[in-house]
Amino acid sequence: MSTPTPTPTFILDPSVNDPHAELWFAEPGGFVPLPLDALLPEPGSPAAERLRRAAAPFLDAAPDEAARQQFIAQFASGQRMLSALREVGTVHCSIGLHRDDVGEPRDAGRNRPLLSLFTLSWRDAAVAPRGVTAARAVTGAEGHTHVEYRELPCGPATFSETVRTPAPAGGLPPLPLLQVHARLPHPDCRRLAVLTLSTTAVARRAEYRAVLLRIAETASFENPGVDPPGTEASQDPRPPASPPAPPSPS
Repeated sequence: MSTPTPTPTFILDPSVNDPHAELWFAEPGGFVPLPLDALLPEPGSPAAERLRRAAAPFLDAAPDEAARQQFIAQFASGQRMLSALREVGTVHCSIGLHRDDVGEPRDAGRNRPLLSLFTLSWRDAAVAPRGVTAARAVTGAEGHTHVEYRELPCGPATFSETVRTPAPAGGLPPLPLLQVHARLPHPDCRRLAVLTLSTTAVARRAEYRAVLLRIAETASFENPGVDPPGTEASQDPRPPASPPAPPSPS
């Protein structure tokens, strides 16, 4: 006798009702969004003061000045990374923390924590049918493997993978970095959304590819019909929305 599949439960992000949102999707459990606007405020702005107040308890809890300076340096390094992501069109990122439960209970490394970074970015594209844009996105892409074309509920998409080791000058650990990409052309045929899942757990590439596919399958370029919180219809479990995308240059 088969066991019925439970109905998924969605937690709505406030951005689900953002009038400027252009892509909606659902993230699986274990992902925590990073508030880019709050972490990258304009100097001297009210947001910068709020960030300073939020960081103050961590600085006050530092056991000595050396630990305090180390925290400041690491925080600044994280801000530089997020700023670099934003400069290339990233509008959303989340940190993933999961337990490695693959293999037998006695296997070495089982139950270890696995970290990942999920990002959503926008890329301009030459005007063309969406299927053509999806194919062009991976044609001739250097170092990409496991290239695959799929028809998703939101339209055509291409998937691919890369494994690269960061350059020593980049300040990142010299560990192989797996990146799984999904490219979803926008209905306006002028740009595409790029979903990327990055992790140093290269051995779990099949599992992370499945995670990204699961996210991409929930993506929608149309508002899924979520009503504002507090209304009767808002009690329905429907997919949440992503943060808004930047406007496409004319």
